Amino acid sequence: MNSTDLAFTSALEQAQLIRNKVISPLELTQLHLDRIQTLDASLNSFFTVMAERAIAEAKAKTEQLAAPQADSSSLPTFFGVPIAIKDFAPVAGVPCTYGIHLLKKRIATEDAGLVTRIRQAGFTILGKTATSEIGTSPYPESRGFPPTRNPWNLSYTSGGSSGGSAAAVAAGLCAIAQGGDAGGSVRIPAACCGLVGIKASRGRISSAPLGEKLGGFGVEGSIARTVADAAALLDVMSGYVLGDPYWLPSPPTSFLEATKQSPANLRIGFAATIQPVGTAHPLCAQAVVETVKVLENLGHLIEPIDLDFSELIDPLKIIWQATVDVGVPRIFLGKLNRLLLKRSRSLPSGAYPQAMMKLNQLARRLIADFNEVDVLVLPVLMHPTIRVGEWAKLRAAKELENIIRWIAPCPPFNVTGQPAIVIPAGFTPDGLPLGVQLVGRPGAETTIIAVAAQLERATSWNQHHPPLHWQDQKAVGAAKLK
Repeated sequence: MNSTDLAFTSALEQAQLIRNKVISPLELTQLHLDRIQTLDASLNSFFTVMAERAIAEAKAKTEQLAAPQADSSSLPTFFGVPIAIKDFAPVAGVPCTYGIHLLKKRIATEDAGLVTRIRQAGFTILGKTATSEIGTSPYPESRGFPPTRNPWNLSYTSGGSSGGSAAAVAAGLCAIAQGGDAGGSVRIPAACCGLVGIKASRGRISSAPLGEKLGGFGVEGSIARTVADAAALLDVMSGYVLGDPYWLPSPPTSFLEATKQSPANLRIGFAATIQPVGTAHPLCAQAVVETVKVLENLGHLIEPIDLDFSELIDPLKIIWQATVDVGVPRIFLGKLNRLLLKRSRSLPSGAYPQAMMKLNQLARRLIADFNEVDVLVLPVLMHPTIRVGEWAKLRAAKELENIIRWIAPCPPFNVTGQPAIVIPAGFTPDGLPLGVQLVGRPGAETTIIAVAAQLERATSWNQHHPPLHWQDQKAVGAAKLK
């Protein structure tokens, strides 16, 4: 197996190669660090590369595995496998910026709880990945940072806000990555980069020790090249921590085990029209149609549904605006966040709790409306990936309007707390990935993971990888000038 094939081998397979001593943790880590050094100047997927720490950890793991008394069967699931962490989750001793240039030198003093779990699973952390400023926009083009580019075409965005994680996984700079999703921030970049992305149910992954996010709307998730990898990382990150405001019981089977099970015939609803936005771009709508055709052939009962999220928009705007007030002076923020901050501070003091109450009421209604359906199949985005900087010159209010329309299928399920998984669903004529999302009942990750794995076996979309012809620096320069 050559180095490129190894870089695109699944994380679970990489872990098995380490157990079988086909490759050492040090060799695997060095391979990925070399790829980061070679390719990431063009992608900008990492804010911080932890090369020295990663090498030191990998050396220790290699020595542990080489010890005479070593028992490879007792190693944690992902022993020695490289991973990347979105720059929203603190890693002790490393900058944590939240995409804010002013915070580039702010060093985290402790690991987030999920980072602790990731370490316990045996992962080697390569670095912190790029995100949009405070996570408020669906493309990582934070002020003071270079934009993160899509490995399939450098002229296009990787999506966001977990865009650095998605770009790194898609380009083979890491095997798997963590992300966060408060309105589509795992699902959007997964779709843009041709990957699998899981947004967990509310209460599935602890937010300790930092506390919950946005009334429970913000949750963690996994980004990977296969459903099994994404499910296994969800297993790693899941679990209650004493004092969590939301929690769920552990499922009867692991999420990884769910990928091996064939689901019973299910009732699956689908839609490509979402009010008040309208019908998705024909390519995005066709991805939904083709996906449900496959599901129907697999024996599931398919039925069209009507979706109207009109009442969610105004209260969601209020919550969205509130995320920007993080104590950073307005002058250091980009124009979109300056607008959101201005609007937030002009609201009466009761606006936020009233918006939360309204959204909780709407969530109950939405969940009840689709209680007879096991899975929803929807677009992730209302039109395909946009170019880097495509909306940069717009007035902030117009940019916000465009964002709301583009990501319309995503935020409602942060409101309801339902789990969702994105899977690849083809390509545009220009070779850019398309994705669809499967939304499950509250707490029902195992169902949507089983269906996603079934679709993965029935299609071949996840077997494609970016051509990476842009590693030729002349090609990179030409792409950036487009």
